[in-house]
Amino acid sequence: MNVDGVLAAGRTAAESRMRDTVRLYTQADDVFNRTTGTTVPGAKTTLYEGKGRVKPIGQSGGEDTSAGEREVLLREYEVSLPWATVLPGGTRVLPGTRIEVLVSPDARMTGLVLWVVAAQFHDQATAWRISTEDRS
Repeated sequence: MNVDGVLAAGRTAAESRMRDTVRLYTQADDVFNRTTGTTVPGAKTTLYEGKGRVKPIGQSGGEDTSAGEREVLLREYEVSLPWATVLPGGTRVLPGTRIEVLVSPDARMTGLVLWVVAAQFHDQATAWRISTEDRS
């Protein structure tokens, strides 16, 4: 059995299931504008934009936690990108990087912003899988 042939077929199959369009990005810290009294969101740097697959982790009921002065529910998702995805300038995906769902066959997912918790690397994987959480 040829492992490379099997992996190529698996990667093709995995990509065929990537029906969402996502943006992987970093965002600079927000800046408070003293003149207007408003907070200006930090600049976004897009690392990847294209097809992906966003799926909730089975049995993830979420975890209640505090963020600032409000309660949030953390739900886990796994985001799959094409295995051959290369980020600009050798950038690494670190916790805190974000993934936004731009388009999805499930319209309720459009606009969902997920926070990266971890990224897995493996030469025999069929997709690049990134562990994320919804912090809403």
